[in-house]
Amino acid sequence: MAKVTRDDVARLAGTSTAVVSYVINNGPRPVAPATRERVLAAIKELGYRPDRVAQAMASRRTDLIGMIVPDARQPFFAEMAHAVEQAAAERGKMVLVGNSDYRDEREVHYLRAFLGMRVSGLILVSQGPSERAAAEIEAWDARVVLLHERPEAIEDVAVVTDDVGGAQLATRHLLEHGNEYVACFGGVESTPAVGDPVADHVEGWRRAMHESGRSTEGRLFQAPYNRYDAYQVALKLLAGPDRPPAIFCSTDDQAIGVLRAARELRIDVPGELAVAGFDDVKEAGLTDPPLTTVFSDRPAMARAAVDLVLDDSLRVSGSRRERLKQFPSALVVRRSCGCGEPTVR
Repeated sequence: MAKVTRDDVARLAGTSTAVVSYVINNGPRPVAPATRERVLAAIKELGYRPDRVAQAMASRRTDLIGMIVPDARQPFFAEMAHAVEQAAAERGKMVLVGNSDYRDEREVHYLRAFLGMRVSGLILVSQGPSERAAAEIEAWDARVVLLHERPEAIEDVAVVTDDVGGAQLATRHLLEHGNEYVACFGGVESTPAVGDPVADHVEGWRRAMHESGRSTEGRLFQAPYNRYDAYQVALKLLAGPDRPPAIFCSTDDQAIGVLRAARELRIDVPGELAVAGFDDVKEAGLTDPPLTTVFSDRPAMARAAVDLVLDDSLRVSGSRRERLKQFPSALVVRRSCGCGEPTVR
């Protein structure tokens, strides 16, 4: 059977191929409703399938959105990527995902690869300030939205959650349970990058501790973001002579590692150790005990990022502050902090 072409659709609909193109691409020129219906009916009758490669070559854009994350094996990034994929599907787009593995060269590799594919836009969860990534974006004049993190070196629109405020909520709550102080699991860097959510989580912890008159000296511990390595850090800390009464973790994955270490050392949570995390990944409600954590609205953030990367009218201009879309955080209270029934605050 011969391949159905756009000319075939135009002949059956009694219109030009240009009008068929306007209907398929929703522009750039308007089409009268009656004509649009004839074209759509002809497409359905003939079983016409647009040549997406040809469309991309003509428009210099594809129906693809590129997304780069540090590590899709971590539950937070997996859930965020899934939310972006769903939001993109609602806009008729597909998502390509690449893992930077927290390495600048991998991030630049995927930037070049995705932009070379003429993606409609790029959603970047960057691991920190990368001059090479910023230069690549500028060279391609790319449509980029930063999600979750806002590296200082890259000036594009950013969609984030209130990381500082959320960490304050969690730390205050642990202190309200009567704990003498709250230790913090930060990241692996002693001086985290500006715009890094973990740096903001540490800052929120510091503020809550200082507001209550507690010292933070010697109470911040460097820990990898994943549960497996955080578990090793927790084992050493909890088995030592200076075991803290409570720990706020910058990620839920770290907190899951802490809970595992406590269980192995026969430390009762929350009786002897209170624990809180950040992100509210789905697994947080299934830990033993269920994890108190900070909720960030990933579906809303994903929709905002997709809207911003596709719609020029929504890509605000002005100062860095004006180009930041921040979603509020909320504390999800479960049993790991010492509370009973789950609540959201």
